[in-house]
Amino acid sequence: MNNHNSRLIRLPEVMNRTGYCKAWVYRLISEGRFPAPVKIGVRAVAFVESEVDEWIQTVIETSRIKVA
Repeated sequence: MNNHNSRLIRLPEVMNRTGYCKAWVYRLISEGRFPAPVKIGVRAVAFVESEVDEWIQTVIETSRIKVA
């Protein structure tokens, strides 16, 4: 398994990469519009880095689609 694909990142890193605040990240998750976190402890979660990167790339590509 590729280490990059399975690397976990915490919420502050997700916020840094997306520019979104904690509340907005969790709102997107609850709406099914952002990758769900994985539990890494009793009260701790993290995000799969490759899923977050893919989501960011999708947002970029979607924003650049020209309506014909």
